[in-house]
Amino acid sequence: MATKKKRTPNVQNNSWVVIAADSSIDSQKHDSEPAFVRLRNPSTDATSLYMLSSGDVQLFEVKAFEEDFHSWFVGQTVQRDGRLLFVTPMDPLYLIMPYLIKSGKEGKFQPVDQVVVDEEFPACSRLLRCTRSLASLHHIAEEKKVGKQRFHQYSHEKTMNWLKKKVERTVGVLKGRNISVGERVKSTTYIRVKSESDYHDEDYLRYAHGLISEYLSDDLSKALLKHLQLPELTSPKETEPPSKKRKLSDKPVEAEEDYTKFNSADFARKPPKKMTAAQKSLAKADKTGMKTMSSFFSPKAKAEKR
Repeated sequence: MATKKKRTPNVQNNSWVVIAADSSIDSQKHDSEPAFVRLRNPSTDATSLYMLSSGDVQLFEVKAFEEDFHSWFVGQTVQRDGRLLFVTPMDPLYLIMPYLIKSGKEGKFQPVDQVVVDEEFPACSRLLRCTRSLASLHHIAEEKKVGKQRFHQYSHEKTMNWLKKKVERTVGVLKGRNISVGERVKSTTYIRVKSESDYHDEDYLRYAHGLISEYLSDDLSKALLKHLQLPELTSPKETEPPSKKRKLSDKPVEAEEDYTKFNSADFARKPPKKMTAAQKSLAKADKTGMKTMSSFFSPKAKAEKR
């Protein structure tokens, strides 16, 4: 009598597929390894997943491309988490800025290590170790020196000027790579209704503003729009900035659990859809002697000639 083959237990794999630059995972210059950390998302105020390089020198954002019913073959195992993660460099000032804004309401200069403190996200203090953090604080804050100690206070004016430069730099990249935006997207995809000279910088500014707004709160995004002297959109559904039209690969990875241990099981998968009553009844039916649907469409064997 044939014995039933035992199913192997569900083993959790500590790996997943990530696209990252070699420099982001290089640990030769520092003793510590790169680490995934849970930090407060500056745009949504929710928990998101980020990565700090070896020695906390650089911050990276983690985004995921996800498809239903997708898995990876990793070596001799099947990785259930079928998402493809992208790790890209990110300016740590975007994550530090909300803490400075909050402390700036007190109207006094404070040491930055006492400002960037969050009981819910204790790893936020590691942002100050990034190479660009302390050296770039003057872009978004006023600074005072008392002896060897430095004190900072949030500056809205400086922040707007800094963000404007970010937008202008993004516009330069878009134009340099000949990327169509705004009305140009419609015309290049379908029928060109305007000449090249009719397109204005406003299309590029608005698109770049949408990209930068991915890292800003709603209030800060509106303030930047005003600073750029761009009118608010009258019909958001038709001409929404790209910050509201995210593709799957553009979504930040929301960290609902602790991912600092590189445990792929922490990436929650969607539960399987419930079967309808008809599907359950069909599954229980006796299919003995039944032909498959494909058998009705397969070519019939030709009869031999006598």
